[in-house]
Amino acid sequence: MPHPFRRLRTPALLALGALSLSACVSLGGKAPPFLLTLDSDVAPVVGEARSAGEAQTLTILIPNAPQKLRTTRIPVQQDDASVAYVKNAQWVEAPQRLFQRLLSETVAAKTPLVVLDEGQYLTAPGEQLASQLLEFGVDARTNEAVVSLQAMRVAAGGKTVTQRRFEVREPIGGKIEAKPVGEALTRAANKVATDVAAWLAG
Repeated sequence: MPHPFRRLRTPALLALGALSLSACVSLGGKAPPFLLTLDSDVAPVVGEARSAGEAQTLTILIPNAPQKLRTTRIPVQQDDASVAYVKNAQWVEAPQRLFQRLLSETVAAKTPLVVLDEGQYLTAPGEQLASQLLEFGVDARTNEAVVSLQAMRVAAGGKTVTQRRFEVREPIGGKIEAKPVGEALTRAANKVATDVAAWLAG
């Protein structure tokens, strides 16, 4: 069954160098001094053997994402039409893949499901969780990190489909800089993953 569903350089953004955001976001291409990743709040499932028939497995697919998230940089939504990126901040890999791994770890730890990655689903795909990562960045208007996910649970055989949207906002608590932004996004991502796991377990 098919899945559901740069940086923006506008003249306005380039001209507004005097804004308070000018010290914390960057439109340039310099390499960051360090890389960010997502740490899971749950302990990984180690040493526990799980077996399941096809109907009890869940394949968590890598989320789709809009163009502004198809980068290792962290977007800052300045207004409805303008996006910049956090200065000196970069993920170790695409945020869709980082979140998919975090979500898989969380669901495996918090539910009895046998969680499969895309590379394993050909053996016994069972249910599938497809999704779209709508937001994974900073809302400068509220100084919050935002993680928003549209999830679609597809039953084995594709007979039924259930959708739900999840969103968590976490205050950054300071300037829009790499460390506080990374920490706030990690908290938000873990909360979304926990909410998804509770939905799947229910």
